[in-house]
Amino acid sequence: MRAVVQRVKNASVEVDGKVVGSINRGLMVLLGIGRDDTVRDVQWMVDKIINLRIFEKETGKLDESLLDIQGELLIVSQFTLYGDCSKGRRPSFTSAMGAEDARRMFEIFVEAAKKDVKRVETGIFQASMNISLVNEGPVTLIIESKS
Repeated sequence: MRAVVQRVKNASVEVDGKVVGSINRGLMVLLGIGRDDTVRDVQWMVDKIINLRIFEKETGKLDESLLDIQGELLIVSQFTLYGDCSKGRRPSFTSAMGAEDARRMFEIFVEAAKKDVKRVETGIFQASMNISLVNEGPVTLIIESKS
């Protein structure tokens, strides 16, 4: 499982010109699900993301998590995080989980996040989406569950 995590002042996702998810201060997560990922990867990734100490305290140090600041979470499925560009000019997505299994894993991820985070928003699985955000910092991290 791969995630691009961005600390944001706000973020939103549109489908067909309509906002389907939006958050204020918190984390924007682009989530890629690999063909070998399991529920164990989901649990590890959710725990890692919501407990990352990447928000500043008054001292200026990155010492607070999404849970500490009671921040919001926007999760968008993005299979292209598993694009392999090492050969040729077209990415190969053979490492990405198939659509139906990935949809189930994505839903499990979202439900796991909702257990601890007060506001969780999402995009629409397999839709063409437009994402807008104000990256605060900027702070952007890449996290892999298999590392």
